[in-house]
Amino acid sequence: MAITDDLRKTFSDPTPLYFAAGTADLAIQQAKKVPGIVEQLRAEAPARVEAVRGTDPKAVQEKATARAKEAQETLQTKVTDFISTLDTDLKKIGESAQDFALRGVGVAAEYAVKARETYEKVAEHGEQTVKTWRGEAAEEIEELAVAVEPKPEPVEVKDDKPAEAKTEPAPAKKTAAKKAPAARKTTAKKTTPPAK
Repeated sequence: MAITDDLRKTFSDPTPLYFAAGTADLAIQQAKKVPGIVEQLRAEAPARVEAVRGTDPKAVQEKATARAKEAQETLQTKVTDFISTLDTDLKKIGESAQDFALRGVGVAAEYAVKARETYEKVAEHGEQTVKTWRGEAAEEIEELAVAVEPKPEPVEVKDDKPAEAKTEPAPAKKTAAKKAPAARKTTAKKTTPPAK
């Protein structure tokens, strides 16, 4: 039974779908930026191509050779320093390895927490996106407006006068109905006078 309940809960949870919708929405937002970047590259490309054409290949080769020699010398110096300072004591190496392993576990746990938080944020964004797609956000705002505004009270019209003497309802009664556009308009029930 526990496995069935777990499976039912897993398949009925909408969070992965919200995560997918949020990811899609964020991808669309980022894709909208691409045309601007392409235009910027198009504008800068001629100047960069001209700069490359104007350089002397021999000068570039000399600079590259000098940098490679410098990097090789730096690397050799660092390796020599590392080997000379390397502690051959196995006990210290074991302690260092254990320390690195504990740090790795701590970092992995931290990344797992951050990943979960990011997953939840994207899923929440996706839920809002889905609500927007469905139009539910507008409905919630409308429901909130109806809850905040008072409902108009039904107006009863008393029929004490004959049919010829009846007049239209006062404008104040009409404004009460206009204040709450989301609420239903109620119509006053009029009774017909008895036949003569």
